[in-house]
Amino acid sequence: MHTNHPPPMLSLTRATGFLSCILVALASGTNYVFSAYGPQLGARLQLTHTQINVIGLSGNIGVYGTAPIWGGFVDRRGPRMLMVVAFFSLLIGYLGIRQFFINGLPEGTSSIGLMPLCLLVFCGFLTGIGGNGGLVGAMNATAKSFPDQTRATANGIVISGFGLSAFLFSTIAHAFFPGNTDSFLFMLAVGTAMPMILGFFFVRPIPPPHTDPTGRLEDGAPGTPTEYGTGDGFGISSPTTYSVDNSSHTHLLARDIDDEEEELVREAGIELEEEEPLAPSSAHVQAASDYVVPSQMDSVALSPGVARHRSHSARSVSRSLRSHMGKTLDGQPNVHGKRLFRSLDFWLLFAICSLLSGTGLMYINNVGAISQALFANNNPDYDEVKAAQWQATQVSTVSVMNCLGRIAIGVIADFTKGKLRLPRSFCVVLVATMFIISQVTCYSIDSIGDLWKASALLGVAYGGLFGLFPTLVIEWFGLPHFSENWGFVSLSPMLGGNIFSLAFGRNLDSHGTDDDASPATNGTLSARFSSSSNPISSVTGGIYARGGLPSSHHCIIGRECYVDSLKLTIVACTVALGLGVYASWRDLKKHRRRAIRAEGLPAVVVWEDEE
Repeated sequence: MHTNHPPPMLSLTRATGFLSCILVALASGTNYVFSAYGPQLGARLQLTHTQINVIGLSGNIGVYGTAPIWGGFVDRRGPRMLMVVAFFSLLIGYLGIRQFFINGLPEGTSSIGLMPLCLLVFCGFLTGIGGNGGLVGAMNATAKSFPDQTRATANGIVISGFGLSAFLFSTIAHAFFPGNTDSFLFMLAVGTAMPMILGFFFVRPIPPPHTDPTGRLEDGAPGTPTEYGTGDGFGISSPTTYSVDNSSHTHLLARDIDDEEEELVREAGIELEEEEPLAPSSAHVQAASDYVVPSQMDSVALSPGVARHRSHSARSVSRSLRSHMGKTLDGQPNVHGKRLFRSLDFWLLFAICSLLSGTGLMYINNVGAISQALFANNNPDYDEVKAAQWQATQVSTVSVMNCLGRIAIGVIADFTKGKLRLPRSFCVVLVATMFIISQVTCYSIDSIGDLWKASALLGVAYGGLFGLFPTLVIEWFGLPHFSENWGFVSLSPMLGGNIFSLAFGRNLDSHGTDDDASPATNGTLSARFSSSSNPISSVTGGIYARGGLPSSHHCIIGRECYVDSLKLTIVACTVALGLGVYASWRDLKKHRRRAIRAEGLPAVVVWEDEE
């Protein structure tokens, strides 16, 4: 049969595809740059901190809420159409936000109306839809283009582009459009949409060399032959199957169905950890064979005349059983749909991700407000330009460290599994610990000059979270429905992010000044902002005017504005750490149990003597 082998790992085709995935990811993570223009947008439209958080959260909901939809779509249809969706969503979303900023409030009004606010929220939602569409397409292509030994590192590099996006765009804006929010938003619209055109042509899965022939089940849905191979049951985005002819080096299966599988089929409602198959080592991937080797108890000689019939029959039965147990023919997990939601592993990932990502999103969406609160505290020389520079510094710090965290966790996870012989899930404990340290650090900071420390630690932790969890989804639930499964796990940030960010916004609003309260009644303000001409009202009013912030909502008393929110996130991260310890211990038990079972299953091959 004609076969068309994929290009080697070091080839121009793979390099072009991989670099395109990184570029698309770079254009997809601009939701993290919201803090660079959010306060200015709020000042222009006289928004409260809670309203600003709602707009920021709309982008996050667009990212995480569409994850299951885009994941299931890309698993079946490939990433090309997602690039089209990302192009139009990003372009329309950012141009819409820019138009609201240009128009400002209508004359004679002091606050934004409900309908304009809803449209603004929808524009933010579109930016999230587009960003996630690009990221899911790039991640799917990368996950299906690299072998297991390097998959976490490759995914970490691509996802790091998503984290570096905010730094890239905020740096460009600071260099070419300092203090010009209008031009910044226009650059976001064009700069995020254009790379999706490149992704449309070059982002696609290219199966690694020596792909297991049974990989055809990893596509999820039958379709047409792919560009790199032919055969039944291939989808457009399938990790292509390559046929391997029988030879003296063909690996033989000791058994197609073992006693444990038969028992699992008879029992209903079994736990996921008891269903997981014995995973073969990467050095001994099973190849398709026309021979079926009976068990030790019923060993018989096989003749070429009946071997093919028995092999196909046994493989058909084995395929049915493995589908029932949630695994592919090559022994890898294939958990999805209802089976995913019945899995305790899924809910552990969901809970941990919700707590940690909620903490990260709260900080990322509000680091601009935090920096302004610290900068304005006890500072009679408050200046809008300098405040914006501090905002950009925090956004850039989070972005750069986010990128490094995503790369580092991939290398650490591969080292943990390959060298230390421990499950990659042990790295969850490391990530949760980093989150706790970042929140404790932020809690203790009372100077704007030290805020970069908390931003750096939070960036590393947040990057590690989203660099590690996609790989855990592949390990625990399999590659065939990876994007769909990861999409369901990605719903968790919506829960944690909404709760923590809205709580943060309300906390800030509760510490803001009131319209009907004179600054003279606030001893702290009067002591900190004095002037020879008008000791209180003129100076505080000047501060708000120069800062471009709504005077009735801005909190300028430093860490007291937000410290209660940090207490909440510290507790949440501690709970996540406990769940992470339990998840890693549980995963280690499964690995040990699987290794013990593997040692007790000898392979017996009986050949028929030639006459």
